Amino acid sequence: MPQTLQGAIDGRVLEPGDPGYDEARTVWNAMVDRRPRYVASCTSTADVAAAVSFATAHGLEIGVRCGGHGIVGHAVPEDGVMLDLRPMGAVRVDRAARRARVQGGALLGALDSAAQRHGLATTAGNVSHTGVGGLTLGGGMGWLARQHGLACDNVVSFEVVTADGETLRVDRNSHPDLDWALRGGGGNFGVVTEFEFALHAEPGEALSVEFRVPASSAAHAMRIWRDAAGAADRRATWNATIDERTVSLGFVWVGDRADGAAAADALEALLRGAAVPLERLVEPLSYLELQTREDDVEGHAWRRYWKGHYFATLRDEVIDAILARDADDLPNVSLQAYGGAIADVPDDATAFSRRDTAFEFVAASRWDDPADDEARMAAARRYAGAMERFASGAYVNVLGDDGAAGLRRAYSEEKLARLRSVKDRYDPGNVFHLNQNIAPSAA
Repeated sequence: MPQTLQGAIDGRVLEPGDPGYDEARTVWNAMVDRRPRYVASCTSTADVAAAVSFATAHGLEIGVRCGGHGIVGHAVPEDGVMLDLRPMGAVRVDRAARRARVQGGALLGALDSAAQRHGLATTAGNVSHTGVGGLTLGGGMGWLARQHGLACDNVVSFEVVTADGETLRVDRNSHPDLDWALRGGGGNFGVVTEFEFALHAEPGEALSVEFRVPASSAAHAMRIWRDAAGAADRRATWNATIDERTVSLGFVWVGDRADGAAAADALEALLRGAAVPLERLVEPLSYLELQTREDDVEGHAWRRYWKGHYFATLRDEVIDAILARDADDLPNVSLQAYGGAIADVPDDATAFSRRDTAFEFVAASRWDDPADDEARMAAARRYAGAMERFASGAYVNVLGDDGAAGLRRAYSEEKLARLRSVKDRYDPGNVFHLNQNIAPSAA
């Protein structure tokens, strides 16, 4: 065993005070301000394996950084080893086979751009500087999910470095228990250094459809929008945003724009019947424009906190609770429809759960003054807490400081038991515990 981490890996190792150290430890949520003992800029799978072995030999916690979008900032371990995978960001596309090999440090924008050069795509999230790894291991919702399934449903194989430093090629035939767990179980079982994705023909046309109504008179319009979502074309992902003054109801369409425009006209005709003021915003986009349009909004300078729920149905009383906003400091709300190809996959086929979800709800706050931290977080907890009685679960990638209660919302007891058995096999010492942690039986 090398005596220093720099002696163990080819990539650069940063320590406090080194040029670039502070940039490397800065992640998307500005509330995260921890100082790793080492930042290991990994350039290869061998680097990852060596860094994992070094950290475990020296009793140091391990965090894994790709896009750094995790709301809790698990990627940044205090006085531990942060595996910075960003140098491993390559994407290779095989057009004929419709496959993409994506290194573990790649961002969604790199995957989208490489695939679109060949008229192909696979499900990815909504912000291009999100990491492919974190998104996919938690499930991976995106604008193509109702057509092609979640990101984790499109993985053909994984390359994984396990807690003992071994490198495995994992698919449904090789290490099938680990393959199952990696599809929604998060970063509990190892460091994924390469994903192989199935790609789909996608010419790159998209349409953003919004109808804005005053929040004070939105209840009837929102019910109409909800009812229309139940029979929506799979090319449309129904979505809504709510703030203090405005409710925006509509969908994102990926596919032939003429068909999308016809769907927009049909929804507008229904909403006009609600007899409230209505502002129509229909914007044609390329798929790559769609995938980057929230990048500036989701920049790295803000302090952030959120709470999320799944709703199996969006009943009238849920809509009324969402619209009952009694304070100015409440978080903004997004609703995004599931169904389609997501629900086609049997629930027991992957660790990802709650495939009967109709809508995902996220209440998200952002601010810039640390003095506002407690008030902003308390307001988000209070507001989202009022919706919890209607919820059917939660998305593991949206969990924050929820602990064991959050895991029980993300997974059934049966799935938790199965995930724990996989943890027992591949990480019995809980080396990878900086995540929404599935503790091994011995813990």
